[in-house]
Order: sequence, then C-alpha cells, then structure tokens
Amino acid sequence: MFRIVMSSLLVLLSLIAIAGPARSAGPAGSRPTVVLVHGAFADASSWNAVATRLVHAGYPVVAVANPLRGVAHDASYTARVLDAIQGPVVLVGHSYGGSVISTAAVDKPQVKALVFVSAFAPEAGESAATLSNKFPGSTLGQALAAPVPQEAGVADLYIRTDKFWQQFAADVPQAEAVLMAVGQRPITDAALGEANTGTAWKTVPSWFVYGTGDRNIPPAALAWMAERAQSKRTVAIPGASHVPQVSHAREVAALIEAAAR
Repeated sequence: MFRIVMSSLLVLLSLIAIAGPARSAGPAGSRPTVVLVHGAFADASSWNAVATRLVHAGYPVVAVANPLRGVAHDASYTARVLDAIQGPVVLVGHSYGGSVISTAAVDKPQVKALVFVSAFAPEAGESAATLSNKFPGSTLGQALAAPVPQEAGVADLYIRTDKFWQQFAADVPQAEAVLMAVGQRPITDAALGEANTGTAWKTVPSWFVYGTGDRNIPPAALAWMAERAQSKRTVAIPGASHVPQVSHAREVAALIEAAAR
C-alpha cells in the first residue's frame, strides 16, 4: 500500500511540475484551461489519470477541491476559481459536480464548453436526488453508511467501505478502489436534495460521457439528460462504472480535448 500511495504522490508532483501555476493561465492564443470539478464520495485526485493526459497534451489544468456542502455554496466557490483564471475555460464536472458547474458557469463568458462525466445536468428546480430517482437502477441508497450529523441539522453521507468498490468503482482494480473508499469525501444530505437554479448547459455547448454500468446514477437518466442538453457528442462506455475518469481516462480526456477544440 505504501508503494501505491507513493506512486500517486509522484504523479501529483509531476503534474505540479509540468503544469506550473495553472490559475494564472497562459498568454492569449494558448490552449484553454481545463477546470475539473469532482463529485460526491471522491476528491480532486480522482482526476489524476485524466489530468496527466491533458497536461502532457499542453493544457493548463486546475482540479477544484469541491466542498460538497451544497449546490449554491459549491457553485459560488467554483465560480471564484473561474474568476481567477485568465483566458478561456473548459469546465468539467463529475457526478454531483455536474450540478455545480451548471450553476457556476452562469454569466461566465470565459467558459466556452461544459463536459459532464457521469454527471447531473439539472433543470432549474431539479436536484440530484430527484434526477437519480427519475429512472430505476440506482443502488446508492442501500450502499450508504449511517449519516454523520453536522451543524445546522445536516448530515454527512459516505458510502460504506465494504460496498464502495462494487457500488462506485466496479471496473477499477480492487486495491485502488480500497484507497478511494478510504479517502472518499462526504457530501451533505442537503446538497443532494438542493434544487438547482443555474442551467448553463442551455447556453454553453456541452459534451457528455458516462458508463453503462453506473450504479449511482441510472444510465437511462444520464442519456436522457444528455439528449435534453442537446449534447454535441455523447459517449456511452460499455460496462463502465460511475468513475470513467479513473477506469477509462483515455476516452474521457479525448472528449475533453474535443470540447476544447
């Protein structure tokens, strides 16, 4: 396990060395900055394999540490990250991160494209919970651990570590999935039930990629949201889990590059 952790650390350090200060972006005419927003039960390291490919292809990359406290709160946080970046942006969201980018990109003309990776693209008034239940197939509810109470009457939600691999990342090697389970970031129950107000996907060109083996968000819901958003290109990866950015990084990075072009 120590070797696995050290390997991940070396990847992160190499990205920092190659990418440099991404938040100050490059000169006019350079490639757009790709901003990656993780979802619930994940963290910024879930983008490592995708970020490696994008950095090597010459893109500045920023992986946001999504607070996972609530849609409006997290979108405001992400919007401030966007304001600190010079030049055009391709904004990418995974899972609940799709709700965040749909709001964060509103009135941000520097955001030229949205990419939804196994992600929600809510209409105003819709929440992650309502969209997950719109079609049958999600088994997330029965995989959750006991809620952990927090301030203001909300509770943090985690996936049980013994359920995490099959529920969240079934096509990822078990040893890697175990570390993902240990390091998972909790989301509040209120965040999953909070209605979206922003619908940037209505005005910003959008791309979608998801796995047909997703057990968190029903694939039928993901396909339906992509069609509703008039996706420029939708990639359905056969059998892929809820984290194609980990298990199928090449396909996800390729779609982000297509959106960037």
